[in-house]
Amino acid sequence: MLKLGLDLSLSSIRPQGVWSPDDEASLVAWYQKEVGISLNGSDVSEWKDSSSNTYDMLQATATEQPAYSAGVLSFVAADNNHLQTVAGVAGQISLTDDFTLGFRINPNTTNGAFIGDNTSSNEYFKFATASRISFKIAGSASTNLDLASGTFGDDYLVITRSSDVLTLYHNGSPQLAGTATVAGTALIDCIGVRRIDINDYEGDISEIQIYSSTSAALTANVNDRLATL
Repeated sequence: MLKLGLDLSLSSIRPQGVWSPDDEASLVAWYQKEVGISLNGSDVSEWKDSSSNTYDMLQATATEQPAYSAGVLSFVAADNNHLQTVAGVAGQISLTDDFTLGFRINPNTTNGAFIGDNTSSNEYFKFATASRISFKIAGSASTNLDLASGTFGDDYLVITRSSDVLTLYHNGSPQLAGTATVAGTALIDCIGVRRIDINDYEGDISEIQIYSSTSAALTANVNDRLATL
């Protein structure tokens, strides 16, 4: 099979003074658009972490590899398309306190876990309905983040947790209905499913950013970057 690495691209070169996720000391993982992609034909076998932490996402099973085109990974639920870190402590992302999650994403269906943990139960964020994200952290009850109006589509989304309060931002706007309070350590080791290989996500993803902090400035910078992708 052809294997092609796309570790460098023009998108990885930024003008001087422009903010980048790797400017942040709290950056945990960054699955950057058009960067760090390894292909098996036209499908993704690996999406390297652009942070220094090497939480690389891989898929060795060819039939479970998401398709790739023009910087976009396309996941098919029926094919169990997903990517996962190397098993064990080295591959486990653990967010114990505040965090910021950023996504450039376009779901096709509901009930899909776009990010979560495939080795620990009850750890995920998924599109529960066309206007609701549901999630579980540390075995919590299923909790919801709702859009104030409209539905999800080709969007940029940011989810923050500050002092256990989660807030959803939809295309740069905080959602009045999109808040919830949940404590505990959030675990992440996969894109596209949750344990064990269920709630498969269907749709497109072009970038994911994960930070172990949150602030108004960070939220604004993440939103601004995602808006340009």
